[in-house]
Amino acid sequence: MKIYTKTGDDGSTSLFGGTRVPKHHIRIDSYGTVDELNSWLGLIADQNIAENYKNVLQTIQKKLFTAGAILATEPQKAILKNGEERLNIERINNNDILFLEKEMDTMDEVLPQMTHFVLPGGHTAVSYCHIARTVCRRAERKSTILYENEPFDDTVLTYLNRLSDYLFVLARKLSMDLGVEEIKWIPEKRD
Repeated sequence: MKIYTKTGDDGSTSLFGGTRVPKHHIRIDSYGTVDELNSWLGLIADQNIAENYKNVLQTIQKKLFTAGAILATEPQKAILKNGEERLNIERINNNDILFLEKEMDTMDEVLPQMTHFVLPGGHTAVSYCHIARTVCRRAERKSTILYENEPFDDTVLTYLNRLSDYLFVLARKLSMDLGVEEIKWIPEKRD
């Protein structure tokens, strides 16, 4: 199978199920942003960070492929004519969300209490976490627009919301692990 098909040269692409839509369609934008997020997670995992973080990130990357498949499937084409689901894959579930929460709780136990907003930066790995966090928020925003128009399994929305929180906590924990000072944002008072 060749990687190029030439079918998208006119600015359209196929959804899972065969429907052709413009490449700027909100469904494409939603799962495309999830794909972008997945790439950023790969970059974070490529940094000199503890192996357990790399393992968690790889687990998350697999879940993001599942999320992308759900977002790429039109609700009206999710069930085949024989009654079977088009997506014959394990879905994102509450255990996946609890996994993220548990990971955050474990990191939070050793982090200092937050008293101010924190400026992104201080170390490349930390900055990548913050970029991934903002891309995750964008994926969530795009997906909520799609959900309003064509509802899908809302566990995907919960997962994206929780994942952005996880990436923020991971950035803080990596700052601690790497010995990087968190720069607090302290608003300047007007004269």
